[in-house]
Amino acid sequence: MQARSALFDLYGDHLRPRGGRAPVAALVKLLAPLGIAPPAVRTAVSRMVRQGWLEPLRLVSGPGYSITPKAARRLDEAAARIYRTGRVTWDGRFDLLVLEAPGSRRDRQRLASNLSFLGYGTLDEQTWVATRPAEDVDLLLAEAGIRFERFTAAHHSGTPGAMGVVRRAWNLAEIGRAYEQFVADQRPLLAAVTVRSSDEEAYATRFRLVHAWRTFLFRDPQLPPALLPERWPGTAAASFFDRHAARLRPAADRYVEQCLDAGNRLVRQKGR
Repeated sequence: MQARSALFDLYGDHLRPRGGRAPVAALVKLLAPLGIAPPAVRTAVSRMVRQGWLEPLRLVSGPGYSITPKAARRLDEAAARIYRTGRVTWDGRFDLLVLEAPGSRRDRQRLASNLSFLGYGTLDEQTWVATRPAEDVDLLLAEAGIRFERFTAAHHSGTPGAMGVVRRAWNLAEIGRAYEQFVADQRPLLAAVTVRSSDEEAYATRFRLVHAWRTFLFRDPQLPPALLPERWPGTAAASFFDRHAARLRPAADRYVEQCLDAGNRLVRQKGR
């Protein structure tokens, strides 16, 4: 687990509901159970500041970092998709992008990752399609300096034709197998956490569960049911994730509060 990715998970799943800020000491302590060393945390924080995701601030307990408005939008969107709080609907139309692809391989990879996160699949290197328009796609492409044209399109053959487009843009069989593997990998880890486990153990296991589930934001565009195969593995995997994420949430929250409060207790003791 990379420190930068873990910080996104930490801010999105635990710190965003608590104001989106935390002292550096708490960030270090909260990532320690994941095996992430303090130098890696500080390096990742500095990188996220340069990229406009975090901004430094001074807290009562010492130096800290807060999410930027840009990060807040991305984390809120990710949370809605991770916990699937919004209903997936479809009006029968695609959002179609025709791009002037970047020249360098690194820029193309970065663009592909960002578009995949926003729910777009590729028909070819220059043509991307989604079943719903992403609010941030124009801004993303403008910031990347990408020239593009954008269309709203409906398939002449209706749903059967649209299903053909979907199968060109996404490898649904591969995504389905990834969901099944996710459940198989996580099941024994989650079974090991019981009511006798410590809050730290529950927190770390839940963190890894959310981290693994978050990878589907880049794989699965969460297509409307009408365009999915029957007995879609993602449905059972989502139920599995929801059940265990909710089960471990109280213990994980206690551990987060303990880490955030530790710095404040230290300040109060010094002030006596």
